[in-house]
Amino acid sequence: MRPSPLPSRRPALVAALCAAALAVTGLTGAAPPPEPAVATAALPYQDPSLPVPQRVDDLLARMTLDDKLGQMTQIEKEALVPQSDLATYRIGSVLSGGDSTVSPNNAQTWADTYDSLQRTALTTPLGIPVIYGIDAVHGHNAVRGATLFPHNIGLGATRDPELVERVGRAVAEEVAGTGIDWSFAPCLCVVRNDRWGRTYESFGEKPELPTAMTSFITGMQGPTLGADPASVLTTAKHYLGDGGTTGGVDQGNTELSEAELRAVHLPPFTEAVRRGVGSVMLSYSSWNGVRSHAHRYLVTDVLKGELGFTGFVVSDWAAVDQLDGQSGFTGAEIATAVNAGVDMVMVPHDYTRFLSLLRGEVNAGRVPMARVDDANRRILTKKFELGLFERPLTDRSYTSTVGSAAHRSLARQAVRESQVLLKNDGGLLPLPKSAKVFVAGKNADDIGNQSGGWTVGWQGRSGPVTEGTTILQGIRAAVTDPSRVTYDRYGNGIDGSYTAAVAVVGETPYAEGRGDRPGAMGLDQEDLATLARLKASGVPVAVVLVSGRPLDIAAQLPDWRALLAAWLPGTEGAGVADVLFGDHAPTGKLPVSWMRSASQQPVNDGDGKSPLFPYGHGLTYDGTDPGPGPDPDPDPVGGCTADFRLVNSWPGGHQAEITVKNTGTAPTSGWTVDWALDGASITSLWNGTLTVADGRATVRNTSSNGALSPGATTSFGYTANGSAGSPVPRCVTG
Repeated sequence: MRPSPLPSRRPALVAALCAAALAVTGLTGAAPPPEPAVATAALPYQDPSLPVPQRVDDLLARMTLDDKLGQMTQIEKEALVPQSDLATYRIGSVLSGGDSTVSPNNAQTWADTYDSLQRTALTTPLGIPVIYGIDAVHGHNAVRGATLFPHNIGLGATRDPELVERVGRAVAEEVAGTGIDWSFAPCLCVVRNDRWGRTYESFGEKPELPTAMTSFITGMQGPTLGADPASVLTTAKHYLGDGGTTGGVDQGNTELSEAELRAVHLPPFTEAVRRGVGSVMLSYSSWNGVRSHAHRYLVTDVLKGELGFTGFVVSDWAAVDQLDGQSGFTGAEIATAVNAGVDMVMVPHDYTRFLSLLRGEVNAGRVPMARVDDANRRILTKKFELGLFERPLTDRSYTSTVGSAAHRSLARQAVRESQVLLKNDGGLLPLPKSAKVFVAGKNADDIGNQSGGWTVGWQGRSGPVTEGTTILQGIRAAVTDPSRVTYDRYGNGIDGSYTAAVAVVGETPYAEGRGDRPGAMGLDQEDLATLARLKASGVPVAVVLVSGRPLDIAAQLPDWRALLAAWLPGTEGAGVADVLFGDHAPTGKLPVSWMRSASQQPVNDGDGKSPLFPYGHGLTYDGTDPGPGPDPDPDPVGGCTADFRLVNSWPGGHQAEITVKNTGTAPTSGWTVDWALDGASITSLWNGTLTVADGRATVRNTSSNGALSPGATTSFGYTANGSAGSPVPRCVTG
């Protein structure tokens, strides 16, 4: 993954002995001195000129059972006491969970910590390096001072896969600069109920949007894993269906037919596998009552077999220990998960008991050695591809990229592209830079609130948790005279002399579990009181909503002249000000349907419900929706149109979306779309029922999206092998 002071093509055993000497001298944070030349020939697995499969075969043949079981074990850094246990138990992977940190918390200390652990791992007889994982889900968010990008829901609003690929590259550089070689991102969940506390981790509610944003994987890993010094292994998570649980309950039960599961939740993972994603993390959730970590059909048959995934499958935090509903590992739980297809278990604490039980299951034949070898082959392949055997330590040339000006500039661009203008009565926005502006709201001047969960801690927290620019600071920097900007969190002191009031309100940080909202989904009492003070002044109010999901704001919306959905923008609040003051017009589109009320949940495009703002809605400053062109003249009785849009393409394949619109004056009871395939073959399709005959594809509505009122639209999407061409779909109703 990274150049290190250990020369390339150096036998790992010699490197390990040198590392042991360094550990004795206490030089854990410094580069080792030059090593003497080594005349002995390297073992085959230590020879980087050999093909990776050959190196893996050679290493596997030399490994003991303890070596193999250790590779299947991932432990929390804080649980590693003493550090020598890393070598004693042949541990294959270390992670830092959401609240695991270093002191002082900066990039240099993280790199020193990584190198110290890696040197310990290299003292084992075979010198197999560890792979270190962390949740870098919107930047290297565990590190104070790192660049924090918008959470995925904001990136989904950009509709810009190329930008998201660049974000992935920037995050990889910052992660590599701290030594870490594996990120538990991206989340490819398709969120279907905004009550879910992980809604902001999803790119959107329709499968084509997370599918397109798998470009993040290419950004982080590079076109080929390990070819770039800043290549970081990515994780497609959480497999499968965690965004579709009943009631939006975290770790709940996704109750769907297999056809619906495949149509809605599988496509992003299919594309992630095609892009060469290195690992897949399973979901805590269940599918029709069976937990993902125990689901051999989904993991082994579908993911590894049907989709051809060649990387390794990792469990979620302590998820294997949850299979029987009791605290504490059992051999049966471990055997069930490993036989289902789990290659590496995120233990994360009681690794001695885990290893003892796993060894017992293998010795008893309940976990076949063939399964153990397969898991090891998958893990070791990625370690070799990353170059960890040749470059095991931190590439310090990337350490200075953490929080760099270039990365913050990219994040600011991502923020402004993610802004969705939902309302702009009378053209209140953009505000003149000469305006006298009153700013209020608890999220206006709080870097923690605007960054959300997974920010220097699992659940995140309010306050100055890291470096960055708050939205208020961005506003003051955008105007011609900062003295004409007044701020009071609660809206006190406003009078009629102001051009406009900007209320920055919404949610405070949370992550999974605590973020579920089974009841009300509106603004809190502080926000409502602040907004009431602004309304009473008579000054026009523009609301900037900082939140990880749509909120129930329909009752308050008539009081606001403008509404800008800012999502969770991260550390670069100036990107919000860029849109408020017109340096950049808003171009974001809703990645989810916006509810009329909490009681409407779940609400998704094509389900027949009428949202407050539909999926894809987004205004720009000429007052129009930058979406499809003007509607055609409607058929006086009935009819429909089908508009084709190429979403993504790659050598040998493409992804497309077809939007169906009722152009008649009466409701439809159903619709059918057909088009010539011109040699292409459809590999997956969602939100419709497909038949193929005589070189044409025919898609009929599902039971939930056939009834369209006049002017209403729905859409379906698909992936296909071959060129997209220029199809002209035909649509008929009935």
